[in-house]
Amino acid sequence: MYLLDANVFIQSHRAHYGLDFVPGFWEWIDVSFAAGTLESIHPIAVEIAAGHDDLSEWAAASSHLFVPMDAACAPSLSAISTWVNGASYTPGAVAEFLSVADYQLVAFARTHGHTVVTMERSEPQRKSKVKIPDVCNAHGITWTTPFQMLRDERASLVLGP
Repeated sequence: MYLLDANVFIQSHRAHYGLDFVPGFWEWIDVSFAAGTLESIHPIAVEIAAGHDDLSEWAAASSHLFVPMDAACAPSLSAISTWVNGASYTPGAVAEFLSVADYQLVAFARTHGHTVVTMERSEPQRKSKVKIPDVCNAHGITWTTPFQMLRDERASLVLGP
């Protein structure tokens, strides 16, 4: 099961797969959710909603894609918080990471054995920002890019005339 980061939705909409010119991408997301292939979490929907644009409207209409956090995530939230606080990140980087949905996304993936899908790249030497791939690597969580996910799933984004 793939678990999508907010940047997959936001950057895809803004750059590669706008709702207005590549609707097949968004249809593929809906079909893949229905097939049990992917989902995201409610805190990601909250981040998307902050955009107040057509993507936030799409996310509201597709609220079924965004599952709530559950009590089973508590140990993962604790383990990730402990790790981030014990790593060599700046206090500001730690505070930012723990205040955004990325923290919960990684904990959900750890708890439920999902693969995190993000546009972020690993930067283990960077101490001014906690990157999702680095947290995943530290906790044995699989992560990938949306482009690799699309390749692995053999997604077909059929374009009309």
